[in-house]
This record gives sequence, C-alpha cells and structure tokens, in this order.
Amino acid sequence: MFKKFVSANKKALQKFKQNYWGVFSLVFIVLLSLIALFAYVLSPDSTINANNGDVSISTQKPGFSVTVLSIPLQKKVKSSFLNYFTGKPITEQFIPILSHKFVGDTLFYKEFSVDPKIAQTKYILKNVFPTKNETAIKTNYIKTKTYWLGTDNQGRDYLSRLLIGARVSLAIGFVAVFISLLIGITLGALAGYFGGKTDALILWLINIIWSIPTLLLVIAITLALGKGFWQVFIAVGLTMWVEVARVVRGQVLSVKQMQYVTAARALGFSDLRIIFKHIIPNIMAPVIVISAANFASAILVESGLSFLGLGAQVPVPSWGGMMKEHYNYIILGKPYLALIPGIAMCLVVVAFMMIGNALRDALDVKG
Repeated sequence: MFKKFVSANKKALQKFKQNYWGVFSLVFIVLLSLIALFAYVLSPDSTINANNGDVSISTQKPGFSVTVLSIPLQKKVKSSFLNYFTGKPITEQFIPILSHKFVGDTLFYKEFSVDPKIAQTKYILKNVFPTKNETAIKTNYIKTKTYWLGTDNQGRDYLSRLLIGARVSLAIGFVAVFISLLIGITLGALAGYFGGKTDALILWLINIIWSIPTLLLVIAITLALGKGFWQVFIAVGLTMWVEVARVVRGQVLSVKQMQYVTAARALGFSDLRIIFKHIIPNIMAPVIVISAANFASAILVESGLSFLGLGAQVPVPSWGGMMKEHYNYIILGKPYLALIPGIAMCLVVVAFMMIGNALRDALDVKG
C-alpha cells in the first residue's frame, strides 16, 4: 500500500491547527479586525471619531448614566451607507441635564453638574424642535445614556473611542508590513540573486538603515513628511523592511544554486521571472514569521509616536493617543483611563507574537 501524499502546505496547516494558542490568537485577531471594521456600527457614539461629548461629564466612571438633551442643529446632512464605516456627522447639540420641565412653549432644564447645588437652569423654546408636542420631544430628544467604560477627559464615550482606536493600531500593522514586504523582498531578492556590486550596494544601504535606532528614524521621517495618519504608516513601513531584506537575501543565496533554478535558466526564463515566480514562493516561510513579528512591532512604534504627539492627530482616536491624554490620571485615582488602551494594545501584540511562534513551528521543515 502506498502512503497517501500530503503536501507541505497541508502539513503546515495541520501543525498550526494543533497549536492551541496560535489558533486562539488568530481567532482573536480576526474578531478584533471585524470589530474595527464595523466600529461605527458597534459604537454607542457613531459620530465621526466618536467626538461628541461634553466636558461637564468628563472622566466619569464606567457604568455612568446621565439624561441627555439633544437639540437638532440647523444644518441637514444626508445620510449615506458609507457613514456606517466612516462615522456620522454631528447633527445634534449634546447637553447632559439633571432635570427638565415644560412651561408653556418653553423647556426649562438644569445642566448636569457633579455638585447639583451649583447646577445652572437654562431654557429653550419648543420651536427649535421639529415638533412642539411634549411627549414627542421627551421620547425623541430627551433620553438616558449609559457610558459602559465611562468618559474621557473631554466627556466623550470611552468605549466608542476605544473601538474606533483599534482601527489605527491594526491599520498601521497591515500597511507597515505591506510596505516592508514590498521593499524588503524586492531588495533582498535582487541582492541575493545578482550578487557582486548590486549585493554590495544593497547590503551597504541595509547596514546604514540598520545602524539607526528605529524610533529615531521613524521620528525623522514623520517630521519630514509631516504629522498625520498616513504619514505615520509610511514612516513605520520605511523602517521595517531591513530585517525582511536580510532574511530574503540569505534565503536567495542558498536557493539560487538549486536544480530547479538551474533548470529555469536553461529554459531561457528571464531573471525577474526566476526570482519572483520560482525563488520567492519557495522562501516565504521565514518571511511570514518575520511579518507577524513586524506587525506587533509596528503597533508598538505607532503607540510610541502617538504618545509623543507625532502619531494620529486629534481628534482621531488611537490607543497610544488615549494613553497620552490620560496617563496623568494614573496618580489621580482613575488609572483605568490609561490602562484600558494599554491592556488592549498588550493583548494584540501578544496575539501576533503567538501567531508568529505558531507559524514558526508549523513551517519548520525539521519539526
């Protein structure tokens, strides 16, 4: 009886499935990616960047509830399907209140204050609402809102900011890894395949970039490109290709003498076809492992930049930026404001490292 042939890819997949922590981490990352993609659908505050808040309810504890008066603004914005992915514009004035009452055509309300004794009483006419019916106004424009993770220092919903902030951390990983793979695989393959002066020039460039501290290089590129969302992505990606290039170069040096490469040359295939269609597909195992580690490193670098004020700029939420805004509350009795995004970032980084370890074991030929 002949033994059933099992391909290398199928063997690697079987080994990966046997790694409990690797599979668990992969499921966690997939779920987090879906949450980040549909963040505005899941967030209690679906406005752009979850930026709708009031300083009167700043830094309230998790589970805090308050009555909210929503006053329609004059401008009308057309709703779009894209709003579910990019957020909805603010169309209502948001006012936390302690109490309210109707007197004739006027609505009197007492603004929220931590000390009810100093709360100010204000009024607004009914004609600012689309209807003057008191029951309809109470039903549609006066509601109780619960903040499950409390509020930040600007009175914004912390859970919404946390969910939307996951987009930045995951996006920086995907974009940075894509840029690093694009540059690293190309330069590493060219250096290893052609050798000679090409190898010396690329190796010299690799050593120069390698000798500069990563964070310092990212800061320099960010300052050159300007502060912003996409500038950070590009800056991080341009600093993470070096390790990929070194590994690819070493793999190509060992593979280019193999028989299938010699056969491809004998058939008259071009060098670029041999590199990108024959050599690179056979050396991707270590590159995949490095990519998982680079994903985690990119998230940490972005958080460091955001903490320094060079990452995603306000009001765009990011976990690093949230830690920067609230780190002083660690000694003010509300450490969870800085610890929650820190723990979330830690879980994501650990998950990617677990996936990297599982891939390393699954793709190990000697295992």
